[in-house]
Amino acid sequence: MTDYAIGDIQGCYDRLRDVLAKVDFSPSRDRLWVAGDLINRGPASLETLRYIESLGDAAVVVLGNHDLHLLAVALGGHSPKRKDTLHDILDAPDHDRLIHWLRQQYLCVHDEKRNLVMAHAGLPHIWSVDQAVACAREVEAVIRGGQAQEYFSQMYGNQPERWCDTLTGMDRWRVITNYFTRMRFIAEDGSLELATKESADNAPPGFAPWFTYPRKDDVKVIFGHWAALEGNTGSDRFIGLDTGCVWGGALTLMNLDSGELIHCDCA
Repeated sequence: MTDYAIGDIQGCYDRLRDVLAKVDFSPSRDRLWVAGDLINRGPASLETLRYIESLGDAAVVVLGNHDLHLLAVALGGHSPKRKDTLHDILDAPDHDRLIHWLRQQYLCVHDEKRNLVMAHAGLPHIWSVDQAVACAREVEAVIRGGQAQEYFSQMYGNQPERWCDTLTGMDRWRVITNYFTRMRFIAEDGSLELATKESADNAPPGFAPWFTYPRKDDVKVIFGHWAALEGNTGSDRFIGLDTGCVWGGALTLMNLDSGELIHCDCA
């Protein structure tokens, strides 16, 4: 079995199948790790969601901000945004099944044997791996359970901007969600700056890219979310796989054992 990880697909179904064909991917013997944002903005969100769901145990999926947005529209009373490409999913006859499946996915995955973490936006330096996994499991339980409608109705927002162990309820769930799915720039004390989306060189005063802070462990982190990086973090242990397919860049696949990167041009 070969494990591959892929960055933000965002509904680019044809490019997904193209890049998987390059490695002769087969769910009968291989596994695909998806670093979030399966859907939205691209032309084939429904086909993409159906395909990843059809992989069953051959897919390891973490939720991205676009995936959570779909759930917020479906369950939390929010309306699609002007640029969204979610209507095919919302109108699909298998809509309920796909939404249920999406709710069962993760915010953070830890592969202990590979000493590897995958989360859509990354891993903040203020959390150990164990703490990050515990926080992820806490919010995953909310998404899967009876408080999901409350959560998705109040999910959006930039406050609180910093983690604190004493946070409770929606404030706690929201900041955990923001670290895992929206983080780019962060302060040393863990405060998030969520407005800036440019390259790592354009950090607001007092902030830096999350992957530039030292960690007390040597865990590797796979993430997506930050297309402006074009996959460049300056470090072998922080691996950005969002290479901007939906913006005319490439869709990038990584062999988790060899480190080989396979690109499919999306222009």
